[in-house]
Amino acid sequence: MEITARELNRATLARQLLLRREPLTAADAVRRVVALQAQQPASPYLALWNRLTGFTPAELDAAFTDGTLVKATLLRITLHAVHAEDYRMVREAMRPTLYASRLGSRFAAAGLTPADAAELEPGLLEFAGRPRSNADMTAWLAERVGEEKKDGAWWGLRSYTPLVHVPTGGPWSFGTSPSYVAAPEGRFPGEPDEALQALVLRYLEAFGPASVADAAQFATVQRARVRAALHALGDAVEQLGGPDGTVLFDIHGAPRPPADTPAPPRLMAMWDSVLLAYADRSRVIPPDYRKLVTRVNGDVLPTLLVDGRVAGVWRPVEAGVEATAFHELSAETWEGLAEEARSLVSLLADRDPQVYSRYGHWWAKMPGSEVRTLPGPT
Repeated sequence: MEITARELNRATLARQLLLRREPLTAADAVRRVVALQAQQPASPYLALWNRLTGFTPAELDAAFTDGTLVKATLLRITLHAVHAEDYRMVREAMRPTLYASRLGSRFAAAGLTPADAAELEPGLLEFAGRPRSNADMTAWLAERVGEEKKDGAWWGLRSYTPLVHVPTGGPWSFGTSPSYVAAPEGRFPGEPDEALQALVLRYLEAFGPASVADAAQFATVQRARVRAALHALGDAVEQLGGPDGTVLFDIHGAPRPPADTPAPPRLMAMWDSVLLAYADRSRVIPPDYRKLVTRVNGDVLPTLLVDGRVAGVWRPVEAGVEATAFHELSAETWEGLAEEARSLVSLLADRDPQVYSRYGHWWAKMPGSEVRTLPGPT
């Protein structure tokens, strides 16, 4: 069986709750989409606003506060929000990557070894039985490895050790100065390769159909490990032919809407996972636009999603939302974006009306076919 590029796009949108908003709780939605990219504190909130009916930020606040959802360094070795019940599975699948990425570079340059990390981890977790700041952690490490090694030690152990972020307040639960606590108890009942099998299944449910390279990009694991996981899954997955002949994998019976399924416009969060979960991002980002929305330092700007694909960028301004379209849009599309803008401005009003303002410098040379200010509710 073969699948077209447009059918791939609609499959992604359906599974990522972007064909229509769904009546789910915040926690259930996060489980459905596997994880929400969260290095910018506002982004999980805007991601769920795009996906859920009647979403209220207070519900996500509560899920973070009571530990139903946790924020930690996981997929793509960056901050993500995941359901607490999924945390150990995701972390165990990524453990080889996390160890390899964090026990070299600054950690090794400080004269520390993997054996040192293993020796320090139990005490650090015990110390993190209650919330600790970066300063607390480096002070604890200074007593054990010395003042000159403490920063390199913390750089490595911050991700090597199973720690999660604690809400610190502010408009989006987490501020710029993180606080850490030991992760929830319990371990995935298996080795990393078994955990990766579970994660690959969840990935296909939420993002499939997808290739080996796509799954490896999503989790930042070696392609050989993904191939082995798919082989072990056997008949639990099926193979499809992609639009360029690439072999794709999927869950039997997973939704694959027709290519002509309508896709409403959306104002996507910075770093939204739908833009980053594939090696081949052309299913959502036209190749000519990729460098415009993904900047040289890795910032992924808030985007306009039109007919299921990136069509421009947006940012808040005093009068509402400024939308920059990279190509001409129809009057109907602009009205749909205006409706989204009215809803978004209302959401931001009580939290952070100028969300993402620190990234405004990227707009200085942003090309655009048309720029419009979409006002908030009157």
